[in-house]
Amino acid sequence: MVACVTGAALRRERHLSHRAGWLRAAVLGADDGIISVAAIIVGVAAAHSGRSAIVTAGVAGLVAGAASMAAGEYVSVSSQADAERADLALERRELGSDPVGERAELAAIYRARGLSARLADEVATELSAREDLLAVHARDELGMTALSHARPLQAAAASSASFTVGASLPLLAVILAPSSLRIEVTMAATLLALALTGWAGARTGGAPPARGTLRVLVWGTAAMVLTMLVGRAVGTAV
Repeated sequence: MVACVTGAALRRERHLSHRAGWLRAAVLGADDGIISVAAIIVGVAAAHSGRSAIVTAGVAGLVAGAASMAAGEYVSVSSQADAERADLALERRELGSDPVGERAELAAIYRARGLSARLADEVATELSAREDLLAVHARDELGMTALSHARPLQAAAASSASFTVGASLPLLAVILAPSSLRIEVTMAATLLALALTGWAGARTGGAPPARGTLRVLVWGTAAMVLTMLVGRAVGTAV
C-alpha cells in the first residue's frame, strides 16, 4: 500500500494552464479568421458579384485581418505587461520602505487562506527572509505567476498566424467551388473548419470538446447568415 501511494505521489500531474496565453490568442485568431473572411466572401457573393471581386475581397480581408490581429494582440498584451511592471515597481518600493508592514500583509493573506494566526506569522516571517521576496509578494499579494505573465510577441504571432490559417480555408473553398454553389460550399467548408477549431481548442485546453465545438458553430453560423442577408440587401439596393 505504501509503495502504491508513494508511486502515485511521484507521478506528475498533467496540467494545461501553461498553454493559456498562446492558446487564447491562437483560438481567437483562427476563429476570427474563419468567420471574418467567410462572412466577407458570403456577403460579397450574395450581392451577385463575380469570382474576381469575391476572391479580391477575401484576400483583402485575410491580409487586413492578420495584420489587425497581430497589432491588436501586441498592443493589448503590452498594456497588460506595462501594468504588471508598474505593480512590481510599486511593490519593490514598498518592500524597501516598509518591510514590517509588507510582512504583516503576507501574514494576513495566509490567515485569509485558512492558516492559523501563529502559522501564518511563521510562514510570512520565513518567506520574508528569502532573497526572492519580490517574487513571493508578486505571487501571493498580486496574483502574478510565471503562467500569468503577459507575452506580447507570443500573443501577436500566435493570433496572426492562426488567423491566416483559418482565413485560408473559406478562401480556398470559394476559389475551388463552382460558380453556382459558391455560397453553399463556402458555408459548408466554414462550418467544418469552425468545428475542427472548436474541437482542437477544447482538446488542447483540456475542456469538453462538444461544448467548445457547439459554441463556435453557433456563433459562426449566426455571423455568416447575418452578413449574407446584409450583402444580399445591399446588392439588391445598389
